[in-house]
Amino acid sequence: MVVAAALPLVAEYGAAVTTSQIAHAAGIGEATIFRAFKDKDEVLDTCVAEAVGTDHVLRELATISLDEPLDVRLTEAAEALRAHMERMGTVVGALHASGHLRPGRGGPDGREGRDGRDGRDGREGRDGRGGRGEGRDGQHGAGPPPDARAQSFLALRDGVVELIEPDRDACRLSPEKVATAFLGLLFTRLHTPAPGAEAPLSPEELIAVLLHGSLKHPGSDR
Repeated sequence: MVVAAALPLVAEYGAAVTTSQIAHAAGIGEATIFRAFKDKDEVLDTCVAEAVGTDHVLRELATISLDEPLDVRLTEAAEALRAHMERMGTVVGALHASGHLRPGRGGPDGREGRDGRDGRDGREGRDGRGGRGEGRDGQHGAGPPPDARAQSFLALRDGVVELIEPDRDACRLSPEKVATAFLGLLFTRLHTPAPGAEAPLSPEELIAVLLHGSLKHPGSDR
């Protein structure tokens, strides 16, 4: 409750946000915050962990209906991931600008959760297996990821893989490779374009290029 109330305030005020503002937004007394958190810095660090963590966006991906056509599923996934990346950029950027995320503080990329877990909370996939990173043989891949960024990328990739899996037989590449290409296109699209550059691909255009390429079909103007 405290972190959910704090996130929009942190995005707006950065480290200048006060615990009084957070308490007011959460509808609690300010003293209640300090029963759960050591100080304001711990509140801010927890907000960073929440913003950069993948749990929220993975839950959104899991709500996308597998009964929808593949292009619709991936368009919805692109929108959910765009919102996640924008929220992460806004929160982390505001704290950097206000001096909270200084070199040596640890930052969001390598932080463990307060209970020492990696933030994925052991969620089960739709089929009841432990996590979304498992392939058909129940394995997560070749060895542990080297760092938290790699873990986050693999978690997102595996969430997208599950959306592609029903159409495995229709794809020329494995769902894992299609998901990796999807994330690569999406993350490139989200980078701030240079002045005067072409507008980035819309989610629909991105999915069309991913699934059908950039060449026109014979006899078609699309």
